[in-house]
Amino acid sequence: MAGAGVVSATGTEPETGAGTEEAVRYLPIAEHGMIGDLRTAALVGTDGRIDWFCAPRFDSPSVFGALLDAEKGGCWRMDPLCKVASRQQFYFPDTNILVTRMLTDEGMVEVQDFMPVLRGHDPDHRQRLVRRVSAVRGRMGMRTAIAPRTNYGRDPHRLELRPDRAQFITDKLVITVHSGVPLTACGDDGADAGAEFHLEEGDSVLFVLETSEPGAGCPGEELTREAAEQLFRATVAFWRDWLGRSGYTGRWRETVHRSALTLKLLTHEPTGALVAAPTCALPEELGGSRNWDYRYVWIRDAAFSLYALLRLGFTEEAGAFVGWLARCLRQGGDGGTGPLRVMYSIDGHADLPEEELDHWEGYCGSSPVRIGNRAADQLQLDVYGELVDSIYLFNKYGDGISWDTWSDLVGVVDWLLEHWDTADESIWETRAGRQRHTYSRVMCWVAVERMVRMARQRGLPADLARWMSVRDAIYRQVMEQGWHEQLGSFVQRLGSDGQPPAEILDASLLVMPMVKFLSPQDERFHSTLKAIRAGLVADSLVFRYNAKVSADGLDGTEGTFSICSFWWVEALTRTGQVEEARLALEKMFTFANHVGQYAEQIGVTGEQLGNFPQAFTHLALISAAVNLDRAMG
Repeated sequence: MAGAGVVSATGTEPETGAGTEEAVRYLPIAEHGMIGDLRTAALVGTDGRIDWFCAPRFDSPSVFGALLDAEKGGCWRMDPLCKVASRQQFYFPDTNILVTRMLTDEGMVEVQDFMPVLRGHDPDHRQRLVRRVSAVRGRMGMRTAIAPRTNYGRDPHRLELRPDRAQFITDKLVITVHSGVPLTACGDDGADAGAEFHLEEGDSVLFVLETSEPGAGCPGEELTREAAEQLFRATVAFWRDWLGRSGYTGRWRETVHRSALTLKLLTHEPTGALVAAPTCALPEELGGSRNWDYRYVWIRDAAFSLYALLRLGFTEEAGAFVGWLARCLRQGGDGGTGPLRVMYSIDGHADLPEEELDHWEGYCGSSPVRIGNRAADQLQLDVYGELVDSIYLFNKYGDGISWDTWSDLVGVVDWLLEHWDTADESIWETRAGRQRHTYSRVMCWVAVERMVRMARQRGLPADLARWMSVRDAIYRQVMEQGWHEQLGSFVQRLGSDGQPPAEILDASLLVMPMVKFLSPQDERFHSTLKAIRAGLVADSLVFRYNAKVSADGLDGTEGTFSICSFWWVEALTRTGQVEEARLALEKMFTFANHVGQYAEQIGVTGEQLGNFPQAFTHLALISAAVNLDRAMG
């Protein structure tokens, strides 16, 4: 397989700096932490490299992309000149400032990486990526190498050097790196910039990266120790002030708050959008082809994220997202997918053409590398339930919805009343053609049932008789056609024409009690839980379905889905199996990476797989922990 050389940098085995031996080509996905400014994000490896960064937005083309091609993607390295004995990486307490420590025989160096956020909804926000390098102990020799490869490595650049900065200039973007040490040209063609420098104990050097459009002029930066400290302290204050609004004080406070901070980093503050992940094309199987672009707003993920944030008391984010949703609803849709699309861009556009980057090898040779996502054109009826349920919760716990939003929702539900009994691709976005999915029917029921609730609670105008008639028809269909008598479980797809459904278990049906479709004490749910335990659960890890039985139109295999594992915890909690739920939750915590973040999946040997970090996973963690904590008293 191309791209061999995935080595963990946080274990006890010594790691080398670029100054002594060749560095590993690809760090494990889990060997990263995320920084961001509520507009975009960067991944910083445990060896100090930044190998993923898109600017100025999450869905912009990459500036550094070595995570997906070690040779052609570009990265920003920060390495000691001597052999590194061990590395540590952690977040500055209660913030999204990432600290990477490198310990050597000569001393210890600390790299503080952050993107300053000085205040919420800042119209004067200035996007900067700050790297402060400090000698904590001893005398340290360091080397930095800055090698951007813009537009996914497709656009060439020219380098211009000044005493205090380097500029990488393309036709579409200018990257300016202000440096506290002189930079020189390096790289095979002399178009990259780097420096070697030495730090005495207590010394620090500041680097600041900014992007701008060609012709916009060079942004200035005061590279003093005082200026760096002021930026650092202001960013600390922002994150701590935000986190201080959380109402959660339960057993797993630090873990839950780290997930909340991660979700906040995935928020695009100017629009209120919540992206599913900051990365694209990270594989669900090493060497496999299930490599998707997640830098967009999935209605499902964002709606569940809203629920998680509401549970913790973050109503401002919920209100901003409902505003973003309202704008999407008013755009309408076509007859193929209805008034709502599965996913949107940050701006609310639904045109996300999928493209393969043939010139990139992919993470550890996992090709193709895809940008864009043609699942945006799928029909996934479950999103209607997740949308309406999130607005129902905001209406209940937040500021309430407007008349215009209610009118838009009535139009949505009118379409759904006519189309709920349609085959679709559903939650897992399979590419084997449309099927009659049980989960989609459950969520269609949720959509109509929550509309009935809101109309009754606030006395809003509604055709309640019709709504309730369709709601009841959906419920009966699930109970009659989604239940497999011999298996003793609800299953993935409905039966039809008197034929029983296939024996395909689906972990998404664990949510039935969570959305109030079934009582957690219902015998059918207990039986479903038993069947899922036998067929999809491996210790605390849960597969979404058996891909060998449920043909999904995709090649290869995949790991366990972490959201399903947290759903398993919540299902155990709601059925009264509290001790088992607690053990399963504690086991799931062990699969987080060193800074408490999760990708989409976990492989059979415990490695993180898929895009990272994944909003879906963190919101499910919050819900599972909050509900279990409450059940334990």
